[in-house]
Amino acid sequence: MATTVNLPQREQTPDSAEPIVAFENVSITFDVNPVLKDISFTVHRGETRIILGPAGSGKSVLMKLVDGLIRPDTGTIHVFGEDITRMRETDLFKLRGRIGMVFQESALFDSLSVEDNVAFRLHEEHVPEEEAHQRVVEALRFVELEQTIAKFPPELSGGMRRRVSIARAIISEPDLILYDSPTGGLDPITSTTIIDLVIKQRDVTHTTSLVITHRLQDAFLLARNRFDPETGKVEPIANGGIDDSTKFLVLNEGHIVFDGTTEELVHSTDPWLKEYLS
Repeated sequence: MATTVNLPQREQTPDSAEPIVAFENVSITFDVNPVLKDISFTVHRGETRIILGPAGSGKSVLMKLVDGLIRPDTGTIHVFGEDITRMRETDLFKLRGRIGMVFQESALFDSLSVEDNVAFRLHEEHVPEEEAHQRVVEALRFVELEQTIAKFPPELSGGMRRRVSIARAIISEPDLILYDSPTGGLDPITSTTIIDLVIKQRDVTHTTSLVITHRLQDAFLLARNRFDPETGKVEPIANGGIDDSTKFLVLNEGHIVFDGTTEELVHSTDPWLKEYLS
């Protein structure tokens, strides 16, 4: 990717010790099947948290809990310092205005143009048309799809749809971005393009994010690469370095089996983790 275009950045709030996301003893059961069991973890401002685990380990359920789409049976969840487990739906709706969401299947409206898909939230907020159009252009330029602005989703490839979904998620300059398997179902080359965009978003705006992935290669690309604004490309960190804002959360059978840094993960002696990573 070879662009140096940056999105306009929201004025940065001072660093705070208060987590952006905090789970405390969270459990949830569907029917009689426990999905998440006594989950506790925190995500701090500017951190990218990669969520790994086998299919059925509870990753997507965890993401829906963060967005307030479902509520836990027990425990508390704080987002931006607010307890969303007891929040009214009208207040949750306002809180979601600070969260960008990228779904695995893109979740675009086929009957709307790319421009109207990307501007959907801006239209809900009654942003003036000229301003909305300019922000759509900037968001599409960021994902290198400015030329698709008048097209409709059925005219786009799967990878392009996913990039439009990222543009829609970032257009409101969110305080938190949730990526639910952004490379799911894509070929390896297209997957790398999507991960490069996640890295670029991380390094340009320093937005806190949670990233579910089923591909270990994607996870370690995030951890070991950085966007260079001078070249407009994502490059490996010099001397085999690791991005210190990127951390891991690994789930298995509804439990957290790892919560920590890339370095700690690759050097773990836990037998299950070693087998999973291999």
